[in-house]
Amino acid sequence: MNPITLKHTLKYIAGFAMCLLSQYIYAQQALKDCKKCIIMAEQQVQRVAIADIDKREIIWDWIPAKSNIKPEHVKWFTAISDAKPVYDMKYILVTASGGGVALVRIADKKAVFYAYAGGNTHSAEIFPDGNIVSASSSGHFLTVFKVDTAIAAEQVYSKKVPIEFGHNVVWDKEHRVLWTAAMNKLKAFKYNFNCDKPDIELTETIDLQGTEAHDLFPVYHENKLWLTDTAAIYTFDPATKKIAKTSFSRHNIKSVSSGPAGYPILLSEPKEQWWTDAVIDTTGKVIFEKPGLKIYKTRWFLPNLFTYPAKEVFRQCK
Repeated sequence: MNPITLKHTLKYIAGFAMCLLSQYIYAQQALKDCKKCIIMAEQQVQRVAIADIDKREIIWDWIPAKSNIKPEHVKWFTAISDAKPVYDMKYILVTASGGGVALVRIADKKAVFYAYAGGNTHSAEIFPDGNIVSASSSGHFLTVFKVDTAIAAEQVYSKKVPIEFGHNVVWDKEHRVLWTAAMNKLKAFKYNFNCDKPDIELTETIDLQGTEAHDLFPVYHENKLWLTDTAAIYTFDPATKKIAKTSFSRHNIKSVSSGPAGYPILLSEPKEQWWTDAVIDTTGKVIFEKPGLKIYKTRWFLPNLFTYPAKEVFRQCK
């Protein structure tokens, strides 16, 4: 390479690096400044997106095809299905209908761990030791993964556990059980806390009022869970085992999320098939809208103390 060409090449590389750095700094500052942020599973661009609802704009996103996901594995992350802030909101636990499960670091958008569950994966959860479990709907199973960031995705240890119409998983740190709503049953599983060969065992089954259970997610700063199905929205109290239909029930809600005072309860209600371009509250008022988006699930970008300890840091089971 002649000196002139080398000079131009180095100048281009330096300029590109500066552009990436400026985008990184802008995104980090935007997240820091955001007073009310939502996180979305967004299927038009095939990404996880974080939006500032006051500014009405997306301030951060993770696109698998532009990340460190191997090109041959990008198809695993077709149709992002869920995105949960974890590890003191410094990481995001991502699932996709294509079968992928990933733990993404927000700071540099790196998938520090990812693997394949298959079966139309709809949600995932982190166990207290750092291992992961996911739920797959058409596959009718949960998949328990050993999290090991040092090995290739194809070599990750996993075990499938049968479940009906798997759409959700939530760890209950107080009662030390994994909850999953499967069709017309709510099931509790005990985790074996085996680092190398993680597994779960069914311990309890509770009848639900409806069927085709979909979303299961903690009520903000309460020891209760939101639960949705084709007909209504409920709350579930793990201590009393009581299930109560809410006064604002709506049909076919894909996700429900609450926050502190001043934060309306968010609902993802499909406009077309399973997606929407708007997030609403319990009265139907639009909280965030962007024409062209295909939003599947939406959650407030807030800590989840039902499941995780405060200020929890990333860990691998050793």
